[in-house]
Amino acid sequence: MQDAQAMRAEVAQLQAAAIHALQAGKEDEAGQLWARVLERDASHGLALISLGKRAFRHGDLGRAQLAFERLVAADPGHTQGWINLALTHQGRKDEAAEQSAIDSALRTDPYDLVALILRANLLERQGQRHKAASVYGAVASVAPPLAALEPGMQGAVTHALQFRDRYDADFGSFLDGFLDNHYQAMAGENLQRFRESVDIMVARKRRYESQSMVFHYPGLVPLPILPRARFPWLDAIEAGTDAIRAEFLQVHAADRGFTPYLSYPPDIPHNQFAELNNSERWSAFHLIADGKPVPEHAARCPETMRLLAGAPQPDQPGRTPTAMFSLLAPRTRIPPHVGVSNVRLVTHLPLIIPERCGFRVGNETRDWNLGEGFVFDDTIEHEAWNDSDKLRVVLIFDIWHPDLTPPERAMITALTEGIQQFRDTAGEFAL
Repeated sequence: MQDAQAMRAEVAQLQAAAIHALQAGKEDEAGQLWARVLERDASHGLALISLGKRAFRHGDLGRAQLAFERLVAADPGHTQGWINLALTHQGRKDEAAEQSAIDSALRTDPYDLVALILRANLLERQGQRHKAASVYGAVASVAPPLAALEPGMQGAVTHALQFRDRYDADFGSFLDGFLDNHYQAMAGENLQRFRESVDIMVARKRRYESQSMVFHYPGLVPLPILPRARFPWLDAIEAGTDAIRAEFLQVHAADRGFTPYLSYPPDIPHNQFAELNNSERWSAFHLIADGKPVPEHAARCPETMRLLAGAPQPDQPGRTPTAMFSLLAPRTRIPPHVGVSNVRLVTHLPLIIPERCGFRVGNETRDWNLGEGFVFDDTIEHEAWNDSDKLRVVLIFDIWHPDLTPPERAMITALTEGIQQFRDTAGEFAL
């Protein structure tokens, strides 16, 4: 006991002496003192990071790597240690190891500005332009104003903003060319709202209306819950509630195919969804996903699929339509959030509704009632809760916004194809 106390006291004295030597400009002496600290405490964090930085400054990347590896092995949650290790791997031109260290840094803190800059820079060097632009966008979101940054960080953040601006400009030019033939084919049609929607998406104009997270369409009145009379096709789906509910109960009894509603990777900010991410407390059985039926699931719910075919489902290849059974476990709340695009609305058909369940969109709060469907704009902040001791189940599917004209819908479909061709990706829209 006394030996341990004496050792801690000696380490503290050596640490104080090392710091004093460094402040006095005696770097070599400080290095020797830190080395003596490590002889007594091999996982001493300040000693490891100090010696690692000293080795890095002197170009001894091998010694720096060893120090930072020991640091993060002793403390895996040391974000700065991972960042320093990533910079060391960058200096040794080991991109795989650099990426691994950056991923670890962002797992410990998904909002770390330096780690995000390093990830974007690596993606840029690798020629992964679309991914780099996305991460540089995250840098812009978390960075304080340039004037509030240290001089050494201002250049990196300025580069992030400039890269994103150039990307948006190129994206806009590409879409202009891609859509030109479609514009010509619809000469004489009023596509002003569509054109403005593209300008907003590629940052040529500011967005002032909705909170659509991905694609905002101007001129669509943001009504929280739309008048039921606008959707006569919903009559047939409501009339089929018993059949839809019976099919759900069959698939639920089989307990196969249900997945968490949200599944974000650990190095992506979860914001208000951290509690529900990868959680079975909010789960789904997907009938249609990313614009295509899920074959096995759809085959188990033929009547539901037949009834859904009567809805004006949006056509955004690789993204919509979508449809699912949404399950909310007892005593679970879905926090306030907004959807990705106002070009499609969301329909709820309640199937199993215990007491003390509710739903709010904007300033409108309502109960779910069995078999009574409603349509709402999910780009307006909304939330849901199940304060009961029983399961809540709702059939959820999306539809075109009814105020979009047929030419506008056709152009949105074409736009989605253009986005996929530009990015070579699919599946970014979700309910």
